[in-house]
Amino acid sequence: MALQLMKLLVTASSTTETTPSPSRFFYVTPSGTAAGATLTIDAASFFNDAGTAVTSLPTLPAGNSYFNVFINGVLQMDDISTYTPGATGVGSLAINVPAGGDGILTGTPVILEVVSFTPSTTTTVET
Repeated sequence: MALQLMKLLVTASSTTETTPSPSRFFYVTPSGTAAGATLTIDAASFFNDAGTAVTSLPTLPAGNSYFNVFINGVLQMDDISTYTPGATGVGSLAINVPAGGDGILTGTPVILEVVSFTPSTTTTVET
């Protein structure tokens, strides 16, 4: 008999689900921020969907999360804001207001949306 490569014949199927977990944080500017300046909002200055004070901003798991910033209801470009997770004094959102444009007025709502995904995979192997 000639030599043969011996191998297993296995059939497998996988199902992957990603479950989003959104969090929204709200802030109303107590004073204006001029064009060219930076508005930094500490974690403790935000309130959540229930209207209660926030004590910490969530971490952003690499590859499974993102954040959006809305100013006065308008989604902002990625590169004007810096997100730092953590508790009061550490966690913050910094918004660099571009020079040459309008600033942020007193009483302007700022919304931070953080979305994290929890992926799960189920694999079924049939022999």
